[in-house]
Amino acid sequence: MAIDKRKALKFAVAAAFVAVVGVHEWTKSRAPKGAAESRQGAAIVQKSGERGFTLGSLAFAPCELAQRNSAATTAAFCAPFQVPENWDRPDGRKIDLHLAIVRGEASAAARDLVVLLAGGPGQAATEAYPRVAGAFAPLLRQRNLVLMDQRGTGASHALDCKQELDDDDAASAQAVDIAKIRANTQACLAEVSKNADPAQYTTSAAVRDLEALRQALGAPQFDLVGVSYGTRVAQQYLMRHPDGVRSIVLDSPVPNEQVLGSEFARNLDDSLKAQFAACAKEPVCAKAFGDPYASLYRLRDQLAAKPEEVSLRDPRTYAVEKKPLGALRLAGLVRMFAYSPETAALLPLVVDRALHGDYAPLVGQSEFIAGEMSDLAESGMQLSVVCAEDADQLADRPQDAALMLGDLFSRVLREQCAIWPRGTRPPDFHAPVRSDKPVLILSGEFDPVTPPRYGEAILKGLSNARQLVAAGQGHSVMGRGCLPKLVARFVDTLDAKNLDAGCIADFGATPAFIDFNGASP
Repeated sequence: MAIDKRKALKFAVAAAFVAVVGVHEWTKSRAPKGAAESRQGAAIVQKSGERGFTLGSLAFAPCELAQRNSAATTAAFCAPFQVPENWDRPDGRKIDLHLAIVRGEASAAARDLVVLLAGGPGQAATEAYPRVAGAFAPLLRQRNLVLMDQRGTGASHALDCKQELDDDDAASAQAVDIAKIRANTQACLAEVSKNADPAQYTTSAAVRDLEALRQALGAPQFDLVGVSYGTRVAQQYLMRHPDGVRSIVLDSPVPNEQVLGSEFARNLDDSLKAQFAACAKEPVCAKAFGDPYASLYRLRDQLAAKPEEVSLRDPRTYAVEKKPLGALRLAGLVRMFAYSPETAALLPLVVDRALHGDYAPLVGQSEFIAGEMSDLAESGMQLSVVCAEDADQLADRPQDAALMLGDLFSRVLREQCAIWPRGTRPPDFHAPVRSDKPVLILSGEFDPVTPPRYGEAILKGLSNARQLVAAGQGHSVMGRGCLPKLVARFVDTLDAKNLDAGCIADFGATPAFIDFNGASP
């Protein structure tokens, strides 16, 4: 969750596919000799001359998955799937969940199904998928992929607030407008309550949806791939339905016991210190920018005392715009830059330029990043999750007040959750996960949201697991370098501990840009 409270964290992984049409039984996998596979689950039934198929009790027909900000679509197979909004009142209101299967290359694919659990909270799996489809290409040579928008997201009865907020006023303010936050939250609640009970859109409800889907598909085992918040869904599913799990990949995970948002400020600051330290050790970079970490905080203090209005051209439309820039907006921009090594490498340069009065590179590049990374509008589903599962455990952290993000998230969330209906969570919701299921954990060394120590914490309760840390990388790393091939190999063999992962030695930090032509030679 960025400092701009309107946006939710969104990080996506995706899969490549080849749609296979023909008459066949979905039986034995063509995985390499010795590979482990699940024989559990129903066979695909596809009649001659028909493009669709039946799996379990669900009939799938050809469909197209839209891609945000693009006319391109992705071919898939979709089926109607309906669940109770309130699982404890099955005779009450029903909601339709958007369900799709992307077919892999094998004409006789393994019966276990790969399931993408998207991030956020608030991201929809079918919308995440097309953005980086190559990340799952090696995995889908032998398997098929299930995409189901989590309840409250995408086309699954989304809890979207249609109100338009004044971003720039909020972003340039030097203090949080609590009255405005409460008014916006109340308006959002009124909007979504017209056709939904927001208390029913929690992780626990989504886990029950996922198990209901597994049964409807003929009870296959799942190969769960969770990204960021999706790792919470994966761990909760493993705790409740271990028999439905064949393997799990946790990309940029958060431990069950971690309260979402409690360490946002600390994690960002740790990431910035580590990334800027690399610049300080490089003579050319150190000569150009001195101490980038100190420069960033000097810029923060400067904007806190006197906000600026920045004129720039929109990187997509080239139209001239004016954007206010204050300390709060700076914190949100820096956080977006820190997500990936390519944009983090620009931070020393754009901060230095801003200190010399040229703010356009900082604001302009961040506008482009926001367009590429953060398409989610304000999502009521995010509040349904965090208010039920984390808000009551958010403790004051006075030590965060001086950091770039400060204590804004906690203060805002308390105000929002005082208004938002809270669902329930199981008594053991925040208990550490313990399992002997095969698990592969992927972490980025410089992740500003879910640092590698989170993966280490999860690893303590897993007897058949391994963590791989990608040096110099940020948040959501599964699509990087050789990791797609390693993930496919792990899911084939179910042997994380003996996985030959020597190729991760090729990872490293992206050198800081000295100017807009790139790093030093």
